[in-house]
Amino acid sequence: MPVKNRFAELLPDIAAWRRDLHEHPEILFDTHRTSAIVAEKLRAFGCDEIVTGIGRTGVCGVIKGKSNKSSKVIGLRADMDALPIHEATGLDYASKVDGAMHACGHDGHTSMLLGAAKYLCETRQFDGTVIVIFQPAEEGGGGGKEMCDDGMMARFGIAEVYGMHNWPGVPLGQFAIRPGPFFAAADQFDIAIEGKGGHAAKPHEAIDTTVVAAQTVVALQTIASRNADPVKQLVVSVTSFETDTKAHNVIPQRVHLRGTVRTLDSDIQDMAERRVQEIATLTAQAFGARARVDYRRGYPVMVNAEEQTAFAAEVARSVSGQCDDAPLVMGGEDFAFMAQERPGAYILVGNGDSAPIHHPEYNFNDDAIPAGCSWWVGIAEQRMPL
Repeated sequence: MPVKNRFAELLPDIAAWRRDLHEHPEILFDTHRTSAIVAEKLRAFGCDEIVTGIGRTGVCGVIKGKSNKSSKVIGLRADMDALPIHEATGLDYASKVDGAMHACGHDGHTSMLLGAAKYLCETRQFDGTVIVIFQPAEEGGGGGKEMCDDGMMARFGIAEVYGMHNWPGVPLGQFAIRPGPFFAAADQFDIAIEGKGGHAAKPHEAIDTTVVAAQTVVALQTIASRNADPVKQLVVSVTSFETDTKAHNVIPQRVHLRGTVRTLDSDIQDMAERRVQEIATLTAQAFGARARVDYRRGYPVMVNAEEQTAFAAEVARSVSGQCDDAPLVMGGEDFAFMAQERPGAYILVGNGDSAPIHHPEYNFNDDAIPAGCSWWVGIAEQRMPL
C-alpha cells in the first residue's frame, strides 16, 4: 500500500485546512474554533457519530467499516493545540494571534487525521470501527489524560490506539519508530528560596539569596552527573531564575527557580525527585536561608507496545518503503496516558529539513500530508481487513 493517489488529489484541500488552523492557533484547552471546525468537517464527511466536549474540548468521530465481524475498535489520535510562541516565519498564513503559534505541527497532525477520516468515510474498506480522536492541550495541559479520565476508551470500546508526530530531520514522508520507552517522563519543579534582603554594599548583614540560588542551580546538575547510573537517561534543567528585585544595589529577599526533570526509568525518576528536594533545602540551610520545593510529576514515560509497534512499522514501510529505528526522545508526550490505558504505538513522520519544533521559525511541511494520511488509513485497513 504505497501513498494513496486520493491524497494527492486531496492535498490542496488538506493543506488549506492546515494553513487556516495555522493562522488561528489556540492554546491548551482553548481550542474552541479548532474543535468546532473538526466537528463540522467530520459531520460533512459522514461520520457515524461525533462527540464533542471529551476532555473539555476534545472531539471524537466514529467511522464504521463495511462490516463488523471482528467487532474491533481502533483509535487514531491527533493533537490540536498550539504553543505560546511569537511566530517569526514571515509566511503569508502566519499566526494572526499575537504570542501564539503552531510551532509543533499540531495543525498538520489535525489536518492529516481529518484527511484520513474523509477517506475512511468515503471507502470504509475495513472490518470494525475507527475512532478518530482530536485532543486539546498536549503542550503541557494533559489533554490526553483528561480525555481518558472522561472514559473515552471504555465509551467507544477502543482496543488499540495509534498516534503520529512530524519530526524535522527525518527525510520528508519517511517514518521512524521504536518499541518500549520512547518519550520521557516530564516532571516540573519550582523552588522558592528566602533569605534576608539588604543593601548590596553590606552583604555581611544579609543572607544573599542570589548566591544561594546560584549554588543550588550548580548543585542540581550533579544529580545527572554524580547520582544517576551513567548508562541511564536523565535531564535536569533549571529554566528560570527570578529575583524579587531588579535593582543594582539591593540583595533580594527571595529567588524563584523553575525547571524540569526528564527520565525514562521510574527508579531514576524517584531518585531525581528526592535529590531535587534534598539539594535545594540543604543548600539553602547551609547558607542560613530556607527553600521550599514544589515538585510535580507530569507526563509519564510514553511506551510503545511491542506488537503494535511492529505493525505500525510494517504499515509505514508499505507507505514509504522504509521505517527507521527512532532514537530515544527526552521530550514529553501526553499520548503516554492513552498508551497506558490501551496497547498502542506512536510514530514519527519526516518533516524534512526544517527549523526544529518549538522554534519561532518552524513550519509544518505540507508535502508530508499524503504519507501521513496514508499511514493512518493503512493502520485501519491493515489492522482490520475485510
